[in-house]
Amino acid sequence: MRVLTVLILLMAFTQNGISQNYIGKQKEIDQILKNIENFSSYVMNADYEKIAESYTVDGKIFPNNKEIIEGRDSIMDYWRLPEGVQTTYHKIIPSEIKIIGKEAYDYGYYEGKTKRKNGEEVSWRGKYIIIWKKVDKEWKIYLDIWNAVAN
Repeated sequence: MRVLTVLILLMAFTQNGISQNYIGKQKEIDQILKNIENFSSYVMNADYEKIAESYTVDGKIFPNNKEIIEGRDSIMDYWRLPEGVQTTYHKIIPSEIKIIGKEAYDYGYYEGKTKRKNGEEVSWRGKYIIIWKKVDKEWKIYLDIWNAVAN
């Protein structure tokens, strides 16, 4: 019976094929995971103000093939999609989250779909690293870098 239980647990943890390693207080990890979930929701709902508020006031993003973009207003401008274009799917899949005092890092993969003006839907995926800072009891994104991987 004991061997069966272990096998069932192993199958449950390896079923999705992605190993996850979370280090830190569970309450803090849960807040970062919720922020990640909310961020994807903001992207899909084109809520650019909420996207910008996800970052620290001095936050920076490092988009693929672009200069570093700094500050909430500039970050909001970066995320703003052209008229008629929308992100229909966005998901962040952390591989590791490690909390070190009032800072944390998180890395993993992201995936999504964008619907273009002509109705064509394009899928994309990539890898990322986020450095988080705890600001007034809330985790905010300080540094955010990502780049694509082949589909």
